Amino acid sequence: MKEITFLKQNEKKWTDYEKKLNDKEKIDPSQLTNMFVELTDDLSYSNTNYPQTRTQAYVNNLASKVHQLVYKNRKESGNRFLSFYVYELPMFFSKYYKQLFYAFLIFGLAVVLGVASQMYDDSFVRLILGDHYVDSTIERIKNGNALGIYGEENQFLMFIWITLNNIKVSFYAYVLGLLTAFGTGFMLVNNGIMLGCFFTLFFQYNILDKALKVVWIHGAFEISAIILAGCAGIVLGNSFIFPGTHTRLESFKTAVKHGLKIIIGLIPIFIMAGFLESFVTRYTEMHIALSLSIIGLSFAFIIFYFIVLPFYYKRKFQL
Repeated sequence: MKEITFLKQNEKKWTDYEKKLNDKEKIDPSQLTNMFVELTDDLSYSNTNYPQTRTQAYVNNLASKVHQLVYKNRKESGNRFLSFYVYELPMFFSKYYKQLFYAFLIFGLAVVLGVASQMYDDSFVRLILGDHYVDSTIERIKNGNALGIYGEENQFLMFIWITLNNIKVSFYAYVLGLLTAFGTGFMLVNNGIMLGCFFTLFFQYNILDKALKVVWIHGAFEISAIILAGCAGIVLGNSFIFPGTHTRLESFKTAVKHGLKIIIGLIPIFIMAGFLESFVTRYTEMHIALSLSIIGLSFAFIIFYFIVLPFYYKRKFQL
């Protein structure tokens, strides 16, 4: 990109930032975070493409002011951990809501495919989940304890294993973005088909209602987080295919950084999913009102934090 084009594309944004920095009023922490992220990306691009120019010097000066303000106000702005989860993580999704929608769409279509495949051929689930798992599940169904598997293991050990496994799955979904978005898409399709045929198996044995109210106690967080991790993988996969106004290398570096932060940010979600699956889901006979309350609150949190809040920030701060 020519330097003059780069200037025209960013002139208004830089002018707004400079005005805010010169204003004596305190800048909102969320605005400051967004300014820091944007200017860091712009500075990286200008350092690569326009070194030793007035453009590079101007952006560097502006970025330095923001950097100083961030560290000067670090004690005033509170805990970095809190700032990350209150502002920074939702702001990523305000930029990548399209990728999140694509991840959700791919996963949803895969679930439909899993349902249709199992309905057409009731042995399909064995290809996906394995004979041992299916046979043991059918045996539990016949014994009247279809979901008893959740109460068979030590709670603490189960919590550790499930949480680590869920984090591993999310990391794979992200890393497979190195194979372009198709790599992450494959992971989403695989998990979606698995979920679809899993629930269809219970439908075929007339206990779908019980399976839904039990499994989604932890599934609301677990499945949502897999889709969110898929979003990070698609961001990574698209970065060097559709670099936009940046070079492919700079776009890739930014996507790696942002995607990794998303995955790290999802760890508490997987911890909560692991906790619910290990310590709560095992109570398969809990009252339906309690079960639906847990599921409803879980989905409400996911929708608010990853969809509503990012759109609120997007409108408020014009991200």
